[in-house]
Order: sequence, then structure tokens, then C-alpha cells
Amino acid sequence: MVKLYTIGFTKKNAEKFFDLLKSNEVNKIVDTRINNTSQLSGFAKGNDLKFFAKELNDINYQHNLDFAPTKELLSKYRKGDITWEKYEQEYLDLLDFRKISKKTDIKNLHKNCLLCSEHTAEKCHRRLLAEYFQEVNNDVEIIHLT
Repeated sequence: MVKLYTIGFTKKNAEKFFDLLKSNEVNKIVDTRINNTSQLSGFAKGNDLKFFAKELNDINYQHNLDFAPTKELLSKYRKGDITWEKYEQEYLDLLDFRKISKKTDIKNLHKNCLLCSEHTAEKCHRRLLAEYFQEVNNDVEIIHLT
């Protein structure tokens, strides 16, 4: 069974965030954000997160833009030009277009944690991505860290 975690950093302080990763024995953070350098990200800015994860918990870090939505798609949803349901479909179509299921060895995702900013996974592409992997391989267990 492949354990695949997801986490959002919004509404979490660094202590809670890193404790969740450590207590669940995460071995790699996979950053699924388009932009991982925003000043609003605080401790979760790409280079800082990579450093803290390794130093505090010996967790590796990878920023994977193939897993991120396009800027245009995200903007259409945030502006209200498309519904969440339309966003979901367009994002899943994008994953197929990018051939993510063929490019990704799902077994290598064991104890990886998909990262985005949204506090909960309900309306976040990290949930859609995790479920996409689960659909490709039903041996994937999804655990949302909150």
C-alpha cells in the first residue's frame, strides 16, 4: 500500500506543520504550487521549506510544476469565471495532457506529501492529484494532514 499524504500550510504555524510531517514519517514534500516563492508563504517559501524540512526532519523536497495547475486555470477559478466543478475537470484533463500517470512511478510516492497552500484539501488541486493517482493505482491510500 502506497501512503500518499497531502498538506496545506495556510493556518498552520511552522511547529504544527513540521510536527505533522514528522509524526506521519513523511520522507518527501512534493510542492504542487505554481509559485513557491511568494512572500505570503512565510516558512513555506521553496528554498526555506527545503532547508527546514531537511534540517528539522530529514525530509526531502521537490517542486514539481507538472503537478501544478496553469496560471490561467487558477486565475479563472479564483475570479469566479469557472465553477469548482469546471476547475476540477480542466485540472484533471491537464494531468492527462501532461501524461502524469505515465511519467510518475506511483510506488515512488510512498510516504510523499503533496503540498499546496489551501488549509483543507476539499477545494484544492492537491486532493484532485492524490485522487488521480489513486484512480491510476488503487493501492494508494490518501491521508490529508490537517
